[in-house]
Amino acid sequence: NAIDDKNTISNEEVIQGLKTALTVGTDTSVKRLSAVDGYFKDAAVKILLPPEAAPIFNNLSKIPGGQQLVDNTVLAINRAAEDAAPEATTIFVDAITGITIGDGMSILNGNDSAATTYLKKGTYTPLKNTFAPKISASLNKPIVLGTSAEQLYSDLVNTYNTASLNGVLFPKITQNTLGEYVTTKALDGLFYKVAIEEGKIRNDANHRVSQILEKVFGTKWL
Repeated sequence: NAIDDKNTISNEEVIQGLKTALTVGTDTSVKRLSAVDGYFKDAAVKILLPPEAAPIFNNLSKIPGGQQLVDNTVLAINRAAEDAAPEATTIFVDAITGITIGDGMSILNGNDSAATTYLKKGTYTPLKNTFAPKISASLNKPIVLGTSAEQLYSDLVNTYNTASLNGVLFPKITQNTLGEYVTTKALDGLFYKVAIEEGKIRNDANHRVSQILEKVFGTKWL
């Protein structure tokens, strides 16, 4: 039912539709990622160890119990992200509500993730700053084997450094960027999922759960 007359839909309706799509996409994404294994068993968003931990993998066989320590730490990191994910709903909704969309029609006629890209560009830094303490709190919960992700990571690094004879045998790890790293990865995972949901709303009528979504995305405004 393609319509070429752009005047049949107002820019306000387009913006409302875009914001609704982002809100629906966010809600769906948060629910999926906050479920058990939402991050951990999704290869596209699973969070691994921070970059500074690379020497651990290069010398894994020389670290007593190294593989199990790594596995427990990675599991705890992803459990922390899953635990913090519900906190993202309000943060995202506030950002979506407050964002000013200048050219709604351009975004509407963009690619399948154009609205998500626009949202990320305009709100990523404040979103990250707001989400960071939520992630930090989850990283410090005793979430795996009665131990927090932060403690497990610290134990892993300490075990590695001890095995390295404090940097004599192989490079010592002196950084701990876990909080900042997981915040970034968890948020990137959320944006990745929101973009997928936006694409579904654009291309599949079954995902247009409101009248405004159907009006805005159910017609090709070329």
